[in-house]
Amino acid sequence: MEPNWLDDAEFRAWIGYRRMRLLLDAQVSRDLASDSGLSAPDYDVLSALSSTPGHRWRLTALADRMLWSKSRLSRHISRMEQRGLVTREGFEGDARGAVVVLTDGGLRAIQEAAPAHVASVRRHFIDLLSREQIEVLATIAETVLAHLPDGEQDRTGSPRREHDRPG
Repeated sequence: MEPNWLDDAEFRAWIGYRRMRLLLDAQVSRDLASDSGLSAPDYDVLSALSSTPGHRWRLTALADRMLWSKSRLSRHISRMEQRGLVTREGFEGDARGAVVVLTDGGLRAIQEAAPAHVASVRRHFIDLLSREQIEVLATIAETVLAHLPDGEQDRTGSPRREHDRPG
């Protein structure tokens, strides 16, 4: 079967998206590190925890959200624990499970980092686009995301049980 090659406009859109994503992520990450001392993964963990009831999330569910392996996230959480940003607690009913909990220091860190981070996102992305472009991009993102796995399944493909969710 002959491949359905991209035409010129499709190729420009695909390559442009890929290059933009790489350069934009790198710039926003540099700004974040410079402004707050946090890495992008630090910010993602702190942001996720700060938005949940009780500022806690089961390690496996957080790993799924971040599209990381449990072991990779566990190592990262250990480094964040050493800096006083998060702690780990056991998961009730599962001796092997862990819950990541935001500390007061972690909450302060995300609250202090967020304004400069949003300013960076605005400066390098949002403020460069018209309102119409933002609306079109939001629609495009929603369309594509609706066809991709969203991390709400465990590694077997089964939906997460309610007690696996944060909170």
